[in-house]
Amino acid sequence: MAQNWETYKNYDGTDLGANYTREKTDFRLWAPSADEVVLCLYREGSGDNLIEKREMERSEGDTWFVSCEGNLDKTYYTYLVTVDGVTREAGDPYAKAAGVNGVRSMVIDLEQTNPEGFAQDHGPALEKYTDAIVCEISVADITGDKTSGAKFPGKYLGLAESGTRTESGKPTGLDYLAELGITHVQLMPSYDFGSIDESKPEVEQYNWGYDPVNYNVPEGSYATDAFHGEVRVREFKEMVQALHRKGLGVIMDVVYNHTYSVEDCCLHRCVPNYYHRQREDGTYSNASACGNEIASERPMVQKYILDSVRYWAGEYHIDGFRFDLMGVLDLDTLQQVYLELKEINPNIIVYGEGWTGDSSVLDEELRCMKTKLRKIDGVGAFSDDIRDGIRGDVFISEEPGFITGRAGAGNDIRYCVVGASYHPQVDYTRYRYSDGAWAKNPCDVVNYISCHDNLTLWDKIHAVLPDISEEEALERNRLGAAVVMTSQGIPFFLNGEEFGRTKPIQGSDEVSENSYNLPLYTNAIRYDRAETFSDLLGYYQGLMQLRKAHAGFRMADAEEVQRKLTFIDVNEDVVAYMIKEEAEEIFVAFNPTLEAVRIDIPSCKQFSVYVNKNRAGLTALNEVEGSVTVEPMSAMVAISK
Repeated sequence: MAQNWETYKNYDGTDLGANYTREKTDFRLWAPSADEVVLCLYREGSGDNLIEKREMERSEGDTWFVSCEGNLDKTYYTYLVTVDGVTREAGDPYAKAAGVNGVRSMVIDLEQTNPEGFAQDHGPALEKYTDAIVCEISVADITGDKTSGAKFPGKYLGLAESGTRTESGKPTGLDYLAELGITHVQLMPSYDFGSIDESKPEVEQYNWGYDPVNYNVPEGSYATDAFHGEVRVREFKEMVQALHRKGLGVIMDVVYNHTYSVEDCCLHRCVPNYYHRQREDGTYSNASACGNEIASERPMVQKYILDSVRYWAGEYHIDGFRFDLMGVLDLDTLQQVYLELKEINPNIIVYGEGWTGDSSVLDEELRCMKTKLRKIDGVGAFSDDIRDGIRGDVFISEEPGFITGRAGAGNDIRYCVVGASYHPQVDYTRYRYSDGAWAKNPCDVVNYISCHDNLTLWDKIHAVLPDISEEEALERNRLGAAVVMTSQGIPFFLNGEEFGRTKPIQGSDEVSENSYNLPLYTNAIRYDRAETFSDLLGYYQGLMQLRKAHAGFRMADAEEVQRKLTFIDVNEDVVAYMIKEEAEEIFVAFNPTLEAVRIDIPSCKQFSVYVNKNRAGLTALNEVEGSVTVEPMSAMVAISK
């Protein structure tokens, strides 16, 4: 059963973990229920190489402390924590480096891991969240395929490498991302996770990494050497620096909602049952749907999360955080995350999945669900509304959406266009997913139609319409991208969506909707496909250029959207609207039907068309005035001259 954790003393200090200097290293562990704690020092990250054991002494705030003289840089260590007569060996929850598979923590001179010029490194500056355009990538996927030409495929250094090309000379990896038109990459889990055996680098292994082991240590399988803890730290920094030099911000996908296991988790081994929520019968609550959930509302758990994100933002210059299953965590913790990170980096971006994977013992009013975000500031959430509205339900492969044939979906898309915030021309009684407008402002909303989860957009289109031609699939893909890129909020897309990414299952005619542990054959980015679908890629790039060039697509608050954006009534399928700025007027229309539609533009000005069925960008395609014909299965954007 759970300990009476309410009697535990909280520790407010900033020195938990191993605090290194060349002269000595101080070790401090919060372990209020422990009867004894012993520090074990090792020469290596695995094997029988114990150097010595040092008893730790009780100290302030229910911590245990010991100071070791001498230069312990690259010395490995664990704690032997005895609670109620049971002794468990644990890594340090505050470890900054670790040996192979993260079992032993490592003392590290962080200054020695900084690449040249890292002190001056920083990410891009944005005026507001809605100026961001985010692309989700995986360190393994982005250079894992042979078409990337990377010297270090699937590694931090593979992503840090400039000049990689396909056989035909097209950019890959870092250079591909730099030319894509995005502002930020969102890294799939890159902290130390437990689902890959780092001791077997010669064996092809794959996992998305939603299995946290050491929250403050980079994943070892992405390093060129997982056995020496300093290597992964240095190479992660080199990757961040390389992305920053290309003008790209780095957002980390973080999984503070659960741990890989309970019994083997260093948090649990140091303070049994404190870090995980339990039901009255002592079993673990499971809102993560992964076997357990983190008790973020408890003071030292909240402190741990805050200390962790501050560490990544400060030490690694991370520009933002995407919280996996954010609804498992409590609202106050996420509010404090935003406020404290804002002090470190004024351009920080904080958002997450505003839902849970299962039920929780935490009061629903306290959970950081998307519908509760009105209670706090600065934290955004993914819009599953726009995702399912455009493509169709992600959990029902054959169910259609706006671009795949669902009739009468226009009102759903209106909801998405205004960034899930309130607008008088949206009929919320007819909306299928949320009860009213859940977002205070569009800057709280991340718009997307594909991410690592579920079918890719390309595969979803074919699941709904298995007999369509390639050209029709491209038309529907382009239309979906146009909705996301011109809607209010933060546009987000899965790396490869821009060239029809698919996830084939090896040895099968099927595709995967959950490729978390399938091989690179299924998951890796294939750059030859980017060449095959170069026109689709160019369409995405053109949409991003247009979005950056016109502030009307990037409004920050709901009142501004209500004042400037007006919908044009056409029918229940077609969506059209005007954005009126002081310097220009913008006309946008989405026609998901198989018939052309004529729409009157409520303006006496002449307009230049920049987006049509096949092309998008900053080059005017033709001139219109008074009314326009929007082709079947297409978008149109026209801007006043």
